[in-house]
Amino acid sequence: MKILVTGYKGFIGQNMVKALEAEHEVSGFEWDEPFSILGFDLVIHLGAISSTSEINVDKVMRQNYDFSVLLIETCNMLGIDFQYASSASVYGLGTEFKETSPVDPRTPYAWSKYMFDRYVQNKVWDIKVQGFRYFNVYGPHEDHKGDQASPYHKFTKQAETTGTIVLFEGSDNFKRDFVPVSQVVDTHKAFFSIKESGIWNLGTGNSKSFFEVAEEVSKLYNVQYKFIKMPEIFKNSYQKYTCSDNSKINNTLKAKYVDPKLVT
Repeated sequence: MKILVTGYKGFIGQNMVKALEAEHEVSGFEWDEPFSILGFDLVIHLGAISSTSEINVDKVMRQNYDFSVLLIETCNMLGIDFQYASSASVYGLGTEFKETSPVDPRTPYAWSKYMFDRYVQNKVWDIKVQGFRYFNVYGPHEDHKGDQASPYHKFTKQAETTGTIVLFEGSDNFKRDFVPVSQVVDTHKAFFSIKESGIWNLGTGNSKSFFEVAEEVSKLYNVQYKFIKMPEIFKNSYQKYTCSDNSKINNTLKAKYVDPKLVT
């Protein structure tokens, strides 16, 4: 199969390309590169401004929403199947995490993801369209993400370079569904053989506090941790809790034989 991966230089994109290129013909596309999808069988759309602290709404909407609409419409016209990365940030400060739960986007990034989900759901497509609401993904190739990197990555880097892990005050109360990037990639691959279109949560179905992650890393590296106040820019949008409801994706995957590790 000939596959185009957008955002192929990014964290998830690098992992995706590495996992697919042994079995498929894979090409990559970034925002500032020439754009053509002619001849592809599938587009996996991962490219986006992923920073939850980006406040330039026009910039986020232009790259995350407007371009996504152009891309999926072009795929539909050419008969190219489409997978894309959505985000659990659309649930905002909610406490229920089903695909049908009320949404509460709190940042330009979250709004761009929700609006594209809504665009996808409100149209009838001639192609297979599969969206995945990623929870907190972590793993190799996060180096370029800076402050947007997962706590696993940030705490490890802090332990290695400064000998001290830095946490926001109250981090024992901030719990997230941390999903390894290998599971994200494996799920995309499993859905190659699933004909159904839709939007699915992609998480582990379990939550762990930032403090628990810091403790794991501190014990591994034998370092201390300290607490700082949360910056004002995050206070009204910071998700204190996420936990994927995996009912829908489990039912979809169980309908076919797949690697049991994908069914949580």
